[in-house]
Amino acid sequence: MDLAYIPSPSTGVIHLGPIPLRGYAFCIIIGVFVAVWLGNRRWIARGGKPGTVADIAVWAVPFGLVGGRLYHVITDYQLYFGEGRNWVDAFKIWEGGLGIWGAIALGAVGAWIGCRLRGIPLPAWADALAPGIALAQACGRWGNWFNQELYGRATDLPWALKISEGPNRVAGTYHPTFLYESLWCVGVALLVIWADRRFKLGHGRAFALYVAAYCVGRGWIEYMRVDEAHHILGVRLNVWTSIVVFLLAVTYLVLSAKLRPGREAIVEPDREPSGGSEPAAEAGSEPATAKAGAASAVKAGSESATATAKAGAGAVPKAGSEPAAKADAPKTGADADPKAGATAEDKTTGGDEAAGAKAPEAKKL
Repeated sequence: MDLAYIPSPSTGVIHLGPIPLRGYAFCIIIGVFVAVWLGNRRWIARGGKPGTVADIAVWAVPFGLVGGRLYHVITDYQLYFGEGRNWVDAFKIWEGGLGIWGAIALGAVGAWIGCRLRGIPLPAWADALAPGIALAQACGRWGNWFNQELYGRATDLPWALKISEGPNRVAGTYHPTFLYESLWCVGVALLVIWADRRFKLGHGRAFALYVAAYCVGRGWIEYMRVDEAHHILGVRLNVWTSIVVFLLAVTYLVLSAKLRPGREAIVEPDREPSGGSEPAAEAGSEPATAKAGAASAVKAGSESATATAKAGAGAVPKAGSEPAAKADAPKTGADADPKAGATAEDKTTGGDEAAGAKAPEAKKL
């Protein structure tokens, strides 16, 4: 007799009138909200704008759900297309069956589209979201508990999971592999947060660390499971997948650290909406106009001073040349007549004064 064990829920769905509320779906939804919430905080801390993570998640989440379901259906096709099976069940996602490998792969495609539309780098967004994805997986694994699925080998440990009789399962106590993976994912999230603060991971390295750390845990947990799966050389398919993805993630970590050390200085360009750009331009136009006016005034003043100096310099020899010419020239009738001479002298003096008024330098000379 087992003295202690983890009980399983008698049902994974509660009906609110005609509306079914499924525990598996609730776990997925809670995980998405946790990932977006934490990702948004980390994105803002890196210099991004609030709401960007959620905007891109609108693309990533649907793609991820489709990718996760496709991976599950492809790798476990016998459950839906074998003899006596109904292929329509492949669309019943609420009954469980999401492959994390397909969810991350196709979800990354959706995220890439969202990042392209916002003009931000995908690796930076993935780094911000990495620990949140791990926590989302930790929440999502509890959906397996509601569905009484994906448990491990039989055990009598105090934390054994009690499974009731049902389709494709035998009553008994088993290793709660869903709980192992949930706790492992929490540890992965904490590891990524610590490493990111300690080493300033950037250019996708925080995300690569999450992938590598998750694969380590998934490898040994997958080895404990007893549900039906394809085998290659006697090893479950998902164990091989964990090994391959782990090696790829570690390779990326090493190469990225050498080729692009440090972290992105700017993760999101400062783009204002078209409707708000005009007031900003108007607000900034006054200083610009003032500066332009000052520059024009200085330029005009300098040109005026230059022209005046040139005029003054040209007036000096003209003012002094007339008397000199008249002194050397033979006396005319005007010179013999004192009145005429006085008139001519007055005119010359008046001209000199006019020239001096225009060019002070001439007067000094």
